[in-house]
Amino acid sequence: MGMNQNVVFPGEPPSWPAVAKLLADKGCPVQMRMIDGELAFPDETPPDTWREIRVAAAGAMVTIRRQPNQVVLVAWGNADDNQRALWNALAATWAEAGGGIVQAAGPE
Repeated sequence: MGMNQNVVFPGEPPSWPAVAKLLADKGCPVQMRMIDGELAFPDETPPDTWREIRVAAAGAMVTIRRQPNQVVLVAWGNADDNQRALWNALAATWAEAGGGIVQAAGPE
């Protein structure tokens, strides 16, 4: 079972390259692991039409699902400190990049 955080935007979510750059600028670079259920190269950029990506940093991985006007960030329910840190950094950075609001975490 997983737990999720939703980041809700006033319009469409920002692009992944914008979010990835902001993460790197903050000292939290991430590597791509999967794009829409397919394995990806660490430096691969998903197409503009992506629906789900998985990214990793510091031995942790988080799933990001894009929906109209929001992204849903999913971590395992037994997430360790590294995974929780990545999960929270992703939520805050998505919100910052797109003028979004992070909603409280909940079960997946």
